[in-house]
Amino acid sequence: MKFGCCAAIDKAEALYKAGYDFIECTVVSLMPEESEGVFKNILRKYKDSPIPIEVCNILLPSDLKIAGENVNNQRVENYLSSALERVHRIGADTIVFGSGGVRSFPEGFPIEKGEEQIAAFLSKATDIAEQHNLTIVIEPLNKKESNVINSVPEAVEWTKKLNRKSLKALADFYHMEEENEPLTNLYKHKDFIFHIHVADSNRFSPGTGTYPYSAFASYIHKANYDGRISIECNWRNFEDEIGQSLDYLKQHFSSV
Repeated sequence: MKFGCCAAIDKAEALYKAGYDFIECTVVSLMPEESEGVFKNILRKYKDSPIPIEVCNILLPSDLKIAGENVNNQRVENYLSSALERVHRIGADTIVFGSGGVRSFPEGFPIEKGEEQIAAFLSKATDIAEQHNLTIVIEPLNKKESNVINSVPEAVEWTKKLNRKSLKALADFYHMEEENEPLTNLYKHKDFIFHIHVADSNRFSPGTGTYPYSAFASYIHKANYDGRISIECNWRNFEDEIGQSLDYLKQHFSSV
């Protein structure tokens, strides 16, 4: 089991000192639509990180729609080509597909057409991902953040439908709790879950709320999951809480 944290690259030193195994940064921070000259300065920061960047989230900028009437397919393809190549260059191997705002269907938009658009996007993304030995994980989001793919079973259905080796599912404790999703799904769909996000009540740091971590950990253990777990939360005091949260996760998952 490896423990990481979703954070900006300038937090890498603090996470390293706290004992984390990796950091999960954002794809958009790599500025995929900017020139190579701009990226070189960004790349230097990632290469200097004392902790590995193994996963990237926030794949798409908020104005790059992939569903609805205003999809610019050429811009999407150009963006993906640049973004995934840059993710590979910073050393990450997994990309989280959340991006709830840009994947949501506009009100009244035909669901079937929207699903076709998401399928086309994921097909193109996985084509490029496989060129760089990357894995894309579909993140279910609660209904306040997206009106499509709101549970682990739904994410898994997409992986089955597209049937690509580079496409897996993510389980996010926060979104599962928001949707009252059964934790049994962690075991039922264990063959498709490739990455995990965790938080606690009100999306604060692990160990500060009332989420049923013992139950969550028991299903992770039952599923024989031995991959990565990233904290994705709202920190009240980052430097003070990161060590406590890591200790809390290790207490619950150390036997997994």
